[in-house]
Amino acid sequence: MKNKYLIFGFGIFLSSAIYAQQEIKAEVTHVQGVFLGITKPISEFTGPEGEAKEHKEGNVKESRKRPEAINPNALPFGEDPILQETFGTKASKAPYVNFNGLNGGLPPDPSGAVGPNHYVQAVNTSYRVYSKTGSPMSAGLPLSSLWPSSSNDGDPIVMYDRHADRWVITQFQISGNQILFAVSTTPDPLGTYATYSYSLTSFPDYPKYSIWSDGYYMTANSGNQNAIVFDRTAMLAGATSASYIALNTPGFTTQYGFKSVLPADADGDLPPYGTPNYMFYFQDDAWSPSVTSDVIKILKFQVDWTNPGASSITLHQTLYPSAFNAVFTNSWNDIEQKGSTQKIDAIASIFNYRAQYIRWGSYNTVMLCNVVDVNNNNKGGIRWYELRQDDATNQFSIYQEGTFAPDADSRFLGSIAMDLNGNIGMAYSISGPDSYPSLGYTGRHFFDPLGQMTVQEFRAVEGTGFQSNYNRYGDYSQLTLDPNGDVFWYTGEYILNGGSRRTRIFSFDMISQVSTPQYSLDNIDLVAFQNGEILNIKMEGIQFTNEMHVTLMEMSGKTVRAIDAKINDEKLSLAWDISSLAKGTYIISVGGNSFQRTQKIVIQ
Repeated sequence: MKNKYLIFGFGIFLSSAIYAQQEIKAEVTHVQGVFLGITKPISEFTGPEGEAKEHKEGNVKESRKRPEAINPNALPFGEDPILQETFGTKASKAPYVNFNGLNGGLPPDPSGAVGPNHYVQAVNTSYRVYSKTGSPMSAGLPLSSLWPSSSNDGDPIVMYDRHADRWVITQFQISGNQILFAVSTTPDPLGTYATYSYSLTSFPDYPKYSIWSDGYYMTANSGNQNAIVFDRTAMLAGATSASYIALNTPGFTTQYGFKSVLPADADGDLPPYGTPNYMFYFQDDAWSPSVTSDVIKILKFQVDWTNPGASSITLHQTLYPSAFNAVFTNSWNDIEQKGSTQKIDAIASIFNYRAQYIRWGSYNTVMLCNVVDVNNNNKGGIRWYELRQDDATNQFSIYQEGTFAPDADSRFLGSIAMDLNGNIGMAYSISGPDSYPSLGYTGRHFFDPLGQMTVQEFRAVEGTGFQSNYNRYGDYSQLTLDPNGDVFWYTGEYILNGGSRRTRIFSFDMISQVSTPQYSLDNIDLVAFQNGEILNIKMEGIQFTNEMHVTLMEMSGKTVRAIDAKINDEKLSLAWDISSLAKGTYIISVGGNSFQRTQKIVIQ
């Protein structure tokens, strides 16, 4: 089926003290996908691994026009105003695991996600399942093995849907402007997958995804259908009728380069069903005299599966960060490499994947980062933000921001996330006069001074060579949060001797670096179990708050019950009558501001 609707909406955007109203006109398309069937178990697949070819992605440099600095009055005039020029002083620790991933295409564009027992990585031609110790659990398999008659066209993204305990692998297909989905039918990533193809009206370059209660959201660097929500509920059920709802982002989102915005991706517990998905992008005042200051803009995608024509995208809010410079060169020759005159692309003008979204007691957080030129001389640093959304008003504010560039080398292609204790981890590429392309990470604790990465940088892997005669590097990396809520897992690209491209997978945390007892949160576990018609919820060792918000949700994110519970003698203990609840799988979330734990439970 294919239905089109013409809708009108009115969005309100907020600055510090300015409110305005803007009419938005958008066409809504509702299209049923093609169910391709259930695969055999991945454990039964054999190679060969996808070939290491140059990645074909629809002439990306034509679809991603390079933004230029054309406004002479753009700020900042000199150095980045919130530049952190020194390393953090807190001792860092080596990764828990640190191993080579797949080689893949040129560039590899690595993506990966972590589950309770596995890590799944994909690059531009291949995917593989690993144990959490780094041991391969499957062959390195071509992406095309998941979808009959497909090619290894690439731009894959891997997600672990912690709320449903399922795995999602995607890629685009140039022929037919398709997006391909594979959703595991069980929690085992080595098992079978339900597979789908979705045809779009224009090529979905640079697709980026998120998990939300009412769908899997996707944005793309394309002229049409660049904001899409796929029917998560149907795909999780393996239904043959899974469809999508697509809109175009409003015309005022033009970014003078990428047309891709970044959708909020829910960690922790899901937002209540029907909560709009928020999408983020920025504009640099250097790009146009009509952009009078550097801004972060937030869109609101409200989907209506019952009446798709009522779905809408509106401008929710405008935020005003400290001035930044997101313009490098006009030729993608941006970042210096040790030992070479060849520069590599910084991937400027967009927020890097992911926009992690976490719900807390009275607010929600979104973590964002992007590369900026910190000295107007093509030295890359990572501008990062913690946004907070007031749970009562739904309005966002910039809680903290910083720009990390602690030495002569550049940091770029970052990915940032918060753990379920409120600590932040950030991993990224490093390259410059003193470094071959390498990978490192840093972080901060929730009680540290705002705007500072306080943990010493750790080089997870040192590059030993440079990339020559080619400025395309990686288009993205990916940092995900372990379901345990404490450990970050990252995958990115680095360079070996002779320009050999490699990917790395490593994990680290911020908890093990804190020895002060009141901040030792890793030993606080949520225990929930059914005893007849009673659901028992227990937690001990809570020293930092007197109250916890406790929520029982369906897997879709719909709230079944929610209360604010008092802490007695550092303990939480509840007994809920569940005799009226339908049998099935539910999620329990217990938390407050800057702390939460979630657990899946099957009520029988």
